[in-house]
Amino acid sequence: MTNDHIIQTTQELSGRWTIPILLTLQQAGGRFTPLGRQLDISPSRLSSNLKKLEEKGIIQHLSPYERRHPLLPEYRLTEKGLLLREAAKAIQSAETELGRGFLAERSWNWPVMLALYYQYNRFQAIRKLLQSATPRILTMRISELCEQEIAEKQPTMEPRPGYDYWLLPNAEPPVGRLEKDLCSLL
Repeated sequence: MTNDHIIQTTQELSGRWTIPILLTLQQAGGRFTPLGRQLDISPSRLSSNLKKLEEKGIIQHLSPYERRHPLLPEYRLTEKGLLLREAAKAIQSAETELGRGFLAERSWNWPVMLALYYQYNRFQAIRKLLQSATPRILTMRISELCEQEIAEKQPTMEPRPGYDYWLLPNAEPPVGRLEKDLCSLL
């Protein structure tokens, strides 16, 4: 399993509603209204998120003939969705261990933490690894992770003046376990 694939998986699971939807969909029987009630999310926001997940091939919108009631929208996890649900459980477990709240809610948090775990310690190295992330979003996420005492920023003169970024010792074990869990899943 490549580092890129693990980072891509954590990015796919980023977002305020992605992990909660994956973890709650089957409990709600796949139905739109019970899912919305359980998550306490507006219908328009739920619909938007479900469409995104469907476009990514994570969930399937059932046709009227496949539903228990032809007029009620229903969804189910695809094979990819079932795999990502297990990855979501691993992320949730790592977040609980870190004790810093719902980190996957913000796009790029977990990919940045994994980049630091993989020893991509310079900004340009992180940027090269996470190609689709803008410099602005990377700067914001790294700063937030430093503020939350998950990462630290250290000035360096080698190979040229700049900063190195590191996971703090308390964050390495949960991130390492998540990486191993994702390796075993993917």
